[in-house]
Amino acid sequence: MLVVDDEEVVRDVIVRYLEREGFDHLQAADGDEARRVISDHQLDLVILDVMLPGMNGLDVCRWIRASGDLPVILLTARGEETDRIIGLELGADDYVVKPFSPRELVERVKAILRRAARVTPSGPTQLDVAGLHIDAATREVVRDGEALTLTATEFELLWCLASHPRVVFSRQQLLSRVWGYEAGLDAGTSTVTVHVRRLREKIERDPSAPALITTVWGVGYRFEP
Repeated sequence: MLVVDDEEVVRDVIVRYLEREGFDHLQAADGDEARRVISDHQLDLVILDVMLPGMNGLDVCRWIRASGDLPVILLTARGEETDRIIGLELGADDYVVKPFSPRELVERVKAILRRAARVTPSGPTQLDVAGLHIDAATREVVRDGEALTLTATEFELLWCLASHPRVVFSRQQLLSRVWGYEAGLDAGTSTVTVHVRRLREKIERDPSAPALITTVWGVGYRFEP
């Protein structure tokens, strides 16, 4: 995986913890270098600081998402809620707030890698509902004959909701089921909120009036078959 931060001490701390877990890694100190590394190597995940010299982390995230579904964890400064929301809207899978626990960061890395490598469900692997064809084996989604481009996280979120029609999931339950975060991991529910909004923009005929993924106020979300 790639660790991108302009502070060498931060990179050193992160890679030490990654090495303890047996992860191979590359490093970059700015956005332009990060793009070169991503272009030249086959990566499983990018840990990306938002505040970078030259091309900032949000622009790098936008560039990554325009060309594929490589998982991205953003590192953001405490209090920079706007950057976190923008990053999630651009397609980041998650964020960690500085100063952060390296151990928690590694747990988030593991959770994302587990999700990306998740095996096909043992039950039914295809769903056809409301003009959507969802295939868990190929991880493809087609709406009215048109293939949709979903990230790994978006697909897992859709499958979780669509395979349990009308069941209401709280944001904490979705963090556990989709993101794989165990109880006690400090994961902001805004991650779920933004991913739901992104998913609606792709599958709903009118995202401003969602008919498939509906909000149950004060509780969470459910899929309407």
